[in-house]
Amino acid sequence: MMRFAAATALALLAACSDRPLRYDLPQTETTQKIPVSVGSVEVLDVSLPLYADQEVIYFEDETSALVSDDSLLWADDPQRSFTGGLALQLAALTDARVAAEPWPFYDRADVRVDVRLSRALPGRDGLYRIAGQYFVASTEGTAQERARRFELTAPFDSLSAPSIAAAKSAVIAELATLIARDGL
Repeated sequence: MMRFAAATALALLAACSDRPLRYDLPQTETTQKIPVSVGSVEVLDVSLPLYADQEVIYFEDETSALVSDDSLLWADDPQRSFTGGLALQLAALTDARVAAEPWPFYDRADVRVDVRLSRALPGRDGLYRIAGQYFVASTEGTAQERARRFELTAPFDSLSAPSIAAAKSAVIAELATLIARDGL
């Protein structure tokens, strides 16, 4: 019941505005470095579920339905911001040369990272969840290839769209750490 009230309050906040409110993903700082066995990484466009690939911010209500409000929007294309955020986090965490596709360098990347999400949603329980699978594929057949499943969460304040954006940014950073540690 409390989460329903929070979701309703979020929708009412947006309804008070005569124009859409846009929310960007805040940068997540990292101080750690993770050693990896590759020198370069291409991050392919992240595959998102349909609702997570929309400009409108969706969230789960008390009946488990996915709801949105046309006044609450992501500031950037969700696929682009997720892919770019993942590439930036991997670059910060490792000493590898990392870029989102298309690969901007003449020499091919050592590996490609392909992330496919089956879930990416702020839940009614106050947790932003992502779940899916990532693949690390060698472009030259010289690096070890991997396929791993994941499910990650970060808490958010239901009354705050900026908090939902911060939780999304936190799970992207956590996914980058997981890929760097276990996949590269």
